[in-house]
Amino acid sequence: MTETKKQEWNSNLAFMMAMIGSAVGLGNIWRFPNVLYSHGGGSFMIPYIVSLFLLGISFVLVEYAVGFKFKKSIARVMYSIKDKLEPVAWFILLVVFLITTYYVCVVGWDFIYIILSFTKAWGANPDLYFSNNVLHATDSMSGLFTIVPNVLISVFIIWFIAWMIIKRDLNDGIGKVSQILLPLLCLIVVGIVAFSLTLPGASIGYTQIFTPDWSALLNLDVWLAAFGQIVFSLSLGMAIAMTYASYLPEGSKLVDNAVIVAFSNSGFEVFNSIGIFSILGFMTATSGIPFNELVTEGTGLAFVVFPQVFNTMGSVAYILGPLFFICILFAGITSVIALLEGVCYSISEKFLIERKKTATVVCIVGFLISCIFATGAGSTILGIFDAYLNNFALLLAVLLECLIFGWIYKFDDLIETLNNNSKLQVGKTWKVTIKYILPICIAGLWIQGVYSTVSQADGLSLTVMGILSVLLIVIPIIFAKMPALNKDYYNV
Repeated sequence: MTETKKQEWNSNLAFMMAMIGSAVGLGNIWRFPNVLYSHGGGSFMIPYIVSLFLLGISFVLVEYAVGFKFKKSIARVMYSIKDKLEPVAWFILLVVFLITTYYVCVVGWDFIYIILSFTKAWGANPDLYFSNNVLHATDSMSGLFTIVPNVLISVFIIWFIAWMIIKRDLNDGIGKVSQILLPLLCLIVVGIVAFSLTLPGASIGYTQIFTPDWSALLNLDVWLAAFGQIVFSLSLGMAIAMTYASYLPEGSKLVDNAVIVAFSNSGFEVFNSIGIFSILGFMTATSGIPFNELVTEGTGLAFVVFPQVFNTMGSVAYILGPLFFICILFAGITSVIALLEGVCYSISEKFLIERKKTATVVCIVGFLISCIFATGAGSTILGIFDAYLNNFALLLAVLLECLIFGWIYKFDDLIETLNNNSKLQVGKTWKVTIKYILPICIAGLWIQGVYSTVSQADGLSLTVMGILSVLLIVIPIIFAKMPALNKDYYNV
């Protein structure tokens, strides 16, 4: 059997909305404010902007060029470059898929909080409520055998929504949903930020962004944090940009699009942080809690600190609360469908399974894995997955892509592909960045990530990480060795 006709975006707008939607996720809303605050405030923007150009835009351009030039899935791209590299592609896709399984769970928690926010059902102690009433968390591994019904149902709902979108034609599914959800998300964020600036004490918060600690610029950890934020924020190394770019029609302006996407994502992060910091400033002014005790990241900010803030706001919180959690939901869904697209595309292309069937199988398997995180011990396992996959596996994926496309593939062909129709041009500086500077920076991040992950791991963490390591070696090899049902798959 030969492959079917390649899908294409029906407009550049659809592509741009999908790309920005994939980049704007939970990391923008709850990771960036903490990283910004804890690494020098306003002065952090200097390494952040340097990282945006040096790492973010540079690497996105690599994925754009490769995807657009080959018009293939990442698995087939790697095979086309060198057949022995195909397992690397399946390694990257497995990392992305496993990240998706727990990412969906976090979006599921948010879905629960949308409902809770209408009545502030978390009560006077949101921390205790989140741990005991939502997660039913336990440190004991016996908790793996205790299903938490509300989390399981919310996880199923998110997977079902993702399946409903992914199984459709590219433009009717991802394209249309991105063009609806992203503008709605931006409108809600603008509304929240505008309101937050009117709150008493808002200046206590937002001045933190514009108050630089210049000594932080001499700290290597600050620069590594900036690089790390760009990696996670732009979803680098996840094959999303490569997959989406492979659907672009001829004549597309790749460099111009990459710059717009990168700046849109970073602009959203900074603008959203103004709102979050202003709200936290209000909390400091009304409760007396020091600002540094409120600024945190991840679930602590979304499901503990902000409910505490909403408790102090009075009736306006019944509007602001739901809007805040709806923001997280929209950002989460656009990211989930982007994460799944590359996985589905590679499987469909190699084994000639139609889009709907592939999406169904991938989502069923994903839901079954997500059930682990819907148990009493789920939040503990989720934390281990997150630390290992982000600090070790994902950064390794980015490093491997840099080395493969920078050194093994004919790099000058990518420069020509990017410059063909773009107003903005790339040249030797970009080549030097990808071949030399980027691998060194990513290797530094990776070494730091591996060290911090292993040094902080307990017995359970090491066991789970060991299991994940075996899976990340064995499964990619199996998928690479399986014969393709697509007769054109091996045509280089």
